[in-house]
Amino acid sequence: MSLFQYYVASTIDGFIASPDDDLAWLLQFDQVDGVNESIGSFMAGVGCVAMGGDTYRWLIEHEPDNWPYPETPCWVFTHHEYRAPAGSDITFVRGDVREFAPDLLKAAGEKNVWLVGGGDLVAQFADAGLLHEIIVTIIPVVLGAGKRLLPLKGPTAPLELVSSRILGGAAAELHYRMPQAVTAS
Repeated sequence: MSLFQYYVASTIDGFIASPDDDLAWLLQFDQVDGVNESIGSFMAGVGCVAMGGDTYRWLIEHEPDNWPYPETPCWVFTHHEYRAPAGSDITFVRGDVREFAPDLLKAAGEKNVWLVGGGDLVAQFADAGLLHEIIVTIIPVVLGAGKRLLPLKGPTAPLELVSSRILGGAAAELHYRMPQAVTAS
């Protein structure tokens, strides 16, 4: 069964980006032992990517000539008009995540759907009962303010810890299963 997974890095105080979307705090940890291996292992199980418009805009602005998912179908949930980079497989959509969940799973095939950064979009999947797993790498940095890891309206039931590991003595990767996630039909 394909899953909706939120694979993300967060500061100790629960932010995935600074208030102005700066990721310098995170990029300084790119070379930590185990980080690239963890990303590679995760990506091997990804058949489709879903992201919000802010994340898409950030990628286009910061990597204008390097679309990071050339072989993977990507769905962008946005209210803005964007153009897809040459050679990419991007579908721009507007609407409730429940409406598109079956299409995302179909695009993923036998693999999973990665809900890429942008806690707001992931919160919509969680609120709809469609978020199955959170894999968060806790980075030893405190920002004090920024974009929240998962801006839900209320608390969840306790999550099930599936696994944990230390990456390079600097970061902790925690893999959680969400309670009561549903399967999109």
